[in-house]
Amino acid sequence: MSRILLARRPSPVALLLALLLGGCASGPTYDVVIKGGTVYDGTGQPGARVDLAINGDTVAAIGDLSRAKGKTTVDATGMAVAPGFINMLSWANESLIEDGKSQSDIRQGVTLEVMGEGGSMGPLSDSMKAQMKRVQGDIKYDIAWTTLGEYMDFLVKKGIAPNVASFIGATTLRMHVIGYADRQATPAELDSMRALVRQGMEEGALGIGTSLIYPPAFFASTEELIELTKASAPYGGMYISHMRSEANRLQEAVAELIRIAREAGVPAEIYHLKASGQANWYKMDSVFAMVEKARAEGLKITADMYTYPAGSTGLDATMPPWVQDGGTKAMLERLKNAGQRARIAKEMNTPSNKWENMLQLTGGTGDGILLVGFTLDSLKPLTGKTLAEVAKTLKKSPAETAMDLVYADASATGASPSAVYFMMDTVNIVKQLQKPWVSLGSDGASMAPEGAFLKSSTHPRAYGNFARFLGKYVRDEKVMSLAEGVRRLSGLPAENMKLKKRGTLVAGNFADVVVFDPAKIQDHATFAEPQQYSTGVKDVFVNGVQVLKDGEHTGATPGRVVRGAGWKGWAK
Repeated sequence: MSRILLARRPSPVALLLALLLGGCASGPTYDVVIKGGTVYDGTGQPGARVDLAINGDTVAAIGDLSRAKGKTTVDATGMAVAPGFINMLSWANESLIEDGKSQSDIRQGVTLEVMGEGGSMGPLSDSMKAQMKRVQGDIKYDIAWTTLGEYMDFLVKKGIAPNVASFIGATTLRMHVIGYADRQATPAELDSMRALVRQGMEEGALGIGTSLIYPPAFFASTEELIELTKASAPYGGMYISHMRSEANRLQEAVAELIRIAREAGVPAEIYHLKASGQANWYKMDSVFAMVEKARAEGLKITADMYTYPAGSTGLDATMPPWVQDGGTKAMLERLKNAGQRARIAKEMNTPSNKWENMLQLTGGTGDGILLVGFTLDSLKPLTGKTLAEVAKTLKKSPAETAMDLVYADASATGASPSAVYFMMDTVNIVKQLQKPWVSLGSDGASMAPEGAFLKSSTHPRAYGNFARFLGKYVRDEKVMSLAEGVRRLSGLPAENMKLKKRGTLVAGNFADVVVFDPAKIQDHATFAEPQQYSTGVKDVFVNGVQVLKDGEHTGATPGRVVRGAGWKGWAK
C-alpha cells in the first residue's frame, strides 16, 4: 500500500506546474465583471466583443476576461456596453432634491446631469433665496446653500444616483448683482459679476451658461457676456447658450455666439439647436454653414439637441420681455392695467424680430401651445389642454387667455404656468443629428411617475430623449451607426467639457457604464402621456456602483460632483 501511495505522489516540479496552471485557470478577481457584451468605448470606434471589469470606482480591465471572477457578474450577451450617457442640458436641479434616484434618466443610461442653462442654483443672495422659496411649485425644499459649489455638495450629501455638473448661469449672476432691471451693467457691477465667476469656476463650474430670450438675461449686452466669459477662460471654461433667437433672428444669434467664443477665447456650444417657426425652418442649413466655417477657422463650436419637434418653457414666454422689467411684482402690475394689457396683446399678436414671440412661432392660434404645468391648484384641471381650447372656453383671445393664466398663477405663487410649444421641423431634427459636433440634452428634469411629479404634466423628453435617439434615430432610421450614437452621448460631450476620466471606457477611467439592448431600447413617453419610463436599458453603474439591475433601480446613490478643469481642488 505504501509503495502504491509513493508511486502516485507528484513531484515538486509537477506540484509547481499544477499551482501555476491552477492560478491561470482561475484568473484575477474583480468587484464586477461584465461578460459577453459588445463594448462601445465612446470614441466612435466599432464595438468589440470583449469583457469589462470594475474595481472600486474604476474601470480595471477591458479584454478577454473569460478566466476572471467577479464578486458581481453581469451577463451582457447580446447587449451593448457603453460609457454612461451625459445629459448636456438637464433641469434635474430641483427633481434631484425631491428624489435622488433620478429614475427617468437612469433608466435611459444617463449617469451625468449637466445643469446651468442661464439659471444656476448658485451663487445666491438672501433676496434670491427668498424669491426661490416664493416660486417653488410642486417640489418644496429648504435652501441650505449659497454658492453653486455648496449646492452640488448638498446634492451629493443628500444622496443622488447620477453624477452632477453645472455651468454658472449668467442670469443668476445678473440677478445677484443687478436684479431684474432693463439696463446695462456698470463697471463696478461687471467687476462683481466677474468675481462671482471666478469663485464658481474655482468651485468646479464648467463655464458660463446663458438663456437670452428670457428676462433679465434678455437685457444683457453682448459685451457683458464676453466679459463674463473671459473671466471663466483662465479656468478652462466654455460658453454655452440658449441663444438670443432661435427663430426670426437665428443667424444673428449664431453670429453673436461665435463672436463671444472668439473674443473670450473659449469653446462655445448652442443649447437645444433648432429653427423655431415654420417660416424659419429653411435657415438651418445656413446655421450649419456658419458653425462649420467657424470650426474650420479653429474655433470649437458645438451644439446639443433633443429629439422632439416641440420645446417647453413658461407661458410667460408668450409675452414681450419688457413686461418682466423689474421682476414679478412689476409684471403683475402691468397685467392689471387695461392699457398695458392692450399693448401686450397687440405685441403678442404681431410677428416681431425684436423678441422671440412664442405665440406667433406656434401659429398664433394657441393650438400649438399645450399647457402642462400650473402651481395654483385651481388651475391644475387645465393641464393637458391647449391654449386655444382654454381660450374658447373662456371666450377670450389666446393672448388674453395667456395673460390671465400667467397673472393667476404668478399672483398666487410667483411662478408662471409651463407649456409645450410645437414649432420645429422633423426634417431638421434628422439633419441636425447628422452633424458630428451635435450631442444630446433633454432640457428636462429627471423624475418618476409618482409623488410630487404627478401633480403636473411634463414634456416627454424628460422620460424618453436618449432612448428615442438610440431607438428611433440610430436603430430604426439608421441616421448613424451605433458606435457613433454612443459617442454623441458620451465621448463627445465629455471632450467638449474637458472632463477628466469620464466619457470613454478606458482602464483607469471612472466606471460609469451602461448595458443596453440595441434591438429593444425604446421610448414610450408621448405628449398625451409623457410620464412613462423608457425600456431596453438593463444595467447601469455609476462610479462602479450598480444603480440599475435588470431594468430596476437598486436604490443606490453613488453620484458625485463632476468638476471642471478650473476646480482649485485639482491642485491639491
